[in-house]
Amino acid sequence: MKKKPVHRIDTSPSPAVESQPKSRSRKDSSTTPKYRQVFEDLHSAIKAGILRRGDRLPSEAELGERYNTSRITVAKAVHELQLQGLVSRRPGAGTHVLAPLASADHVFGLLIPDLGRTEIFEPICNGMMRSPLSRPHSLLWGHSMGEFAQQQKEAEQLCHKYIAQRVSGVFFAPLEFTPEKDIVNRRIASAFDRAGIPVVLLDRCYAPYPRRSKYDLVGIDNRSAGFLITQHLLQHGAKRIAFVARRLSASTVHGRIAGYREALLARGGNQQHDLVRLGDPEDPKFLQTILKDCHPDAIVCANDITAARIMQGLTARGIRVPEEIRIVGIDDVKYASLLPVPLTTQHQNCADIGAMAIATMLQRLEKPDLPTRDILLQTKTVLRSSCGTHPSPTHKLT
Repeated sequence: MKKKPVHRIDTSPSPAVESQPKSRSRKDSSTTPKYRQVFEDLHSAIKAGILRRGDRLPSEAELGERYNTSRITVAKAVHELQLQGLVSRRPGAGTHVLAPLASADHVFGLLIPDLGRTEIFEPICNGMMRSPLSRPHSLLWGHSMGEFAQQQKEAEQLCHKYIAQRVSGVFFAPLEFTPEKDIVNRRIASAFDRAGIPVVLLDRCYAPYPRRSKYDLVGIDNRSAGFLITQHLLQHGAKRIAFVARRLSASTVHGRIAGYREALLARGGNQQHDLVRLGDPEDPKFLQTILKDCHPDAIVCANDITAARIMQGLTARGIRVPEEIRIVGIDDVKYASLLPVPLTTQHQNCADIGAMAIATMLQRLEKPDLPTRDILLQTKTVLRSSCGTHPSPTHKLT
């Protein structure tokens, strides 16, 4: 199949600026933000039919050179075109003009406040795009959001944009780590409900564990993940195993805690006290409390970033990992193998989660009356040095 050539249009800024197109009205182009100039020129070319369905836009680097501006500025303009459903971006394939939607085509929105902050979501989204089922359809990527306090406002703004664009469905990863997260998550879901837009949850539900909302969810079996990683420590001689997580974490973490407790119960060991501790893993006082109250010989961390912070804190105190305290995580993000002591963790296949999410959404559109479903993929234990077993090379246990 032949690749479509990049559609070359005259987007050099000098003639466009000098002629001051009608779309810019009477404003001096010098007062128009650069990203707006890029956006308006591309928007006009698409609407006029100069850029047609399937045409590939010039690259961000090329547009940056033509407009004498940065790639970040160009990316902002292209993102606006995405939000209007005019173009689609695919890694490695460039940015292409979309046709007016045929009945078989869908545009889906991604509402993921942690995109760009939590490592698992980008490969999940890439898994969606690489799925053969996604080929006739388009994904609108939401932007990376600010700090947790800003995320609530920005998530609701993006929700209303998607409703205004009448997207076919939304993939939603609920907010976490903010006191009002439950209220905001429900408000977002209700807004999509009123608009008749189906929602598929990614990674987690916004209802407190073990309760569930009415929306399909695609993620991992968090209870199983917590069980398996704790069982591994128990099988290798750990006696006092603490569990550490941040406060206001998503329901996934509570599923992992349930699995941790189940493994301890199944083992029938001597651990009499609940050693689950919630707090800021970067706070030295929190770590001191864990060490003083729990006297752990091993720590299960809710995720790899928490494990990295705890490992850093232990090293700063001169406590050796794994010789004195063993550390394990859950997720298997890229840097897990790059830590000073490579991290034993539970691996989740993000690409498969993305592919299953697309399939779930299409099934929901085809059969809206299906019962609510949990599509939970299994994880695998990846053995590295932090658990004290010192495997070589790194390998996975089924």
